[in-house]
Amino acid sequence: MDYQQFLVKIAQIKEMKFVPSHRVGDTGIGKTLEDLLGITENNISSADLGKYEIKAARKNTSSMLTLFTKAPQPSSANSELLEKCGYPTRKTSGNFSLRNYSQNTLTAHQTFNLRGEDLPGEKELHSTVDAISTNPQGLKLGIRDNRLYIDNPKKVLAYYDNIALKECFEKKYNSLLYVLAEHYGTRAKEYFWFNEAYLLDGFSFERFSELILEGKLKVDIRIGHYSNGKLHDHGTGFRIMPKYLPQCFRTRNKIL
Repeated sequence: MDYQQFLVKIAQIKEMKFVPSHRVGDTGIGKTLEDLLGITENNISSADLGKYEIKAARKNTSSMLTLFTKAPQPSSANSELLEKCGYPTRKTSGNFSLRNYSQNTLTAHQTFNLRGEDLPGEKELHSTVDAISTNPQGLKLGIRDNRLYIDNPKKVLAYYDNIALKECFEKKYNSLLYVLAEHYGTRAKEYFWFNEAYLLDGFSFERFSELILEGKLKVDIRIGHYSNGKLHDHGTGFRIMPKYLPQCFRTRNKIL
């Protein structure tokens, strides 16, 4: 499918009005749009449609979009953050899990055993970090000397070079087809009407950095251990509220 074919297809999808989600949960909107467009789902870092990445978002939602995932530098950063800033994993034979949330961010993901005992030597770190305030794990984003740092009380060196972040973003979002949908129902039974779309061009890394400093762009750290003790990195994600995503681009054209 090329860009012109996409324009025809997305106009046809708009005429369908509300359609049921093809998957339960937050990722249902992206899966549904991909299916309707006839695009095979992928998790690779390149774009969906030639030079265009396609991103779908719910209108008027507080859920954040994941832009991309990238581990911090140096290569030892994640393992050291886990060891020095992580908290004990707690497991249960019944695989019951409990997620604890702070007021605005995910702060912990803990599993419990029947006796509620910590398992020695096992840690995890599920933590949302921004540049506005220090989170419950003592982490905060900071920009210094052309780097984005994950500052922490244990003095673990964890950072991103601006050049590396720019290359990572532009590899994925050279041009973005951004499709918005009205929605109703619950995440277990949700319906979407894809009725608005934009072509976003010209990524602005300067504005990207400003969004970080404004607290509108956050970093989700998701690391832990496999049962054999090996490090398990679920992907450190750069996340943003849907309404702020267009601000990362210099050119914004409405196409639907």
